[in-house]
Amino acid sequence: MKGIYLLFFKIKGNTTARIGKLGKVLLRRGSYVYVGSAQNGIRQRVLRHLGKNKKKHWHIDYLLANKNVKIESVFYRETRKKSDECKTAEKFMKNSRIIKGFGCSDCRCRSHLFRLK
Repeated sequence: MKGIYLLFFKIKGNTTARIGKLGKVLLRRGSYVYVGSAQNGIRQRVLRHLGKNKKKHWHIDYLLANKNVKIESVFYRETRKKSDECKTAEKFMKNSRIIKGFGCSDCRCRSHLFRLK
């Protein structure tokens, strides 16, 4: 099943995380959402994100490895259009703080990670 997903999580305390090529990123304590897509199996992608021992490939892998990060809920929607990932991210940009460049190296979005108000 192809689709998009949202990972809602909390960061327990202010933390600095090294995020692949983005380098060090300061993340404040609070609630966040990550918008992702899986064009070759959404279930497997989400299960991979929930797992502990994995090779770090995507920006979110680096963040989820941090001990201060706790996933609270996951939502997904079946879709064949990868553009739905960016359309969903745009909706969060209006009312959230963006983490510039996070999770969007394959598109023109400013971010796919948002700190919720």
